[in-house]
Amino acid sequence: MSGPRGVSEAPSRAGAERCAMNDERAGDGAADDGPAGETADDGTADDADGGTYTLLCELAEPASITVGALGEREFAAGWYAYTGSAFGPGGFARVERHRDLAAGERTARHWHVDYLLGHPATRVDAVARTPGADRECAVSDALSAADGAARVDSFGASDCDCPAHLVFAPERETLAAVLAREHAAWA
Repeated sequence: MSGPRGVSEAPSRAGAERCAMNDERAGDGAADDGPAGETADDGTADDADGGTYTLLCELAEPASITVGALGEREFAAGWYAYTGSAFGPGGFARVERHRDLAAGERTARHWHVDYLLGHPATRVDAVARTPGADRECAVSDALSAADGAARVDSFGASDCDCPAHLVFAPERETLAAVLAREHAAWA
């Protein structure tokens, strides 16, 4: 596979343990407010309370991007899924902030993913959400386990023991199929 430099295939043992803890705390990860396939960004699903989200993004051409303290990174053209949590102030409003940045309506970069989203060849294709559940590590693990997918080392996982929360795949469907299975709301 020709993926980005710094990809890894498997989660660390400590990352897997954190994922297990999060899954146990969150139950089965299914939300009570709707079935899979429900529109994720309609503003009705517990926005202020937050939960776990995944941005599915396309990078239309290869790019060299400086990612804050991670430094210069090479990104292959293809599809990227970034999984994060939105339990802080504003909950899922964080997703809109990410979309605004990708659309060029914001410039401030706070998280690793902001540097990828701020590149002009990147677009947010879809967002998946699971309100009220902390499934960040488990969703990232499921994405990285898909055939043809690989993590982008150290990207987006500075607050846990996972190797990364950004996953690359050359084809959209590789990541989209996992997101439809792992998140309660998918659009």
